[in-house]
Amino acid sequence: MLPLLSGAKTIYGMGMVELGMSFSLEQLILDCDYIEMAQYAARGIEVTPETLSVEHILKVGAGNNFIAHKSTRENMNIQSNPKYINRDMIGDWEAQGSKDIVTVAHETVSDVLKNYEVDPVDADTRKAIQAIMDKADKDYAAGLLGE
Repeated sequence: MLPLLSGAKTIYGMGMVELGMSFSLEQLILDCDYIEMAQYAARGIEVTPETLSVEHILKVGAGNNFIAHKSTRENMNIQSNPKYINRDMIGDWEAQGSKDIVTVAHETVSDVLKNYEVDPVDADTRKAIQAIMDKADKDYAAGLLGE
């Protein structure tokens, strides 16, 4: 997470495993989740009397329990909201089947590979791509691109 927090704009190695010798679609999905959390943190956290629930804390009083207060539950979703890191209580997680993060990522990969439909590329874009490829072929044949 440190590269994003330091202002870096490039992340290298998403989806890589085994020191980059292999690639995992599951790892790619999890890396995206981690990066989204880091981007959330890098944007900063809004600190206002409302997000801190100052009014409610003052009403409940020092030393008393404001954790169970309605405003606390309402503000719980202010935090980053990863798709794969399960923040449920252990009993809820067990009731959902006790799936570990890799299993959930694998299910997502399987679903995407099975059901994702690619939007067709329009004719003008295909024509432009073909023109680029034709020029590259011509330049290569003329020795302009090197070997």
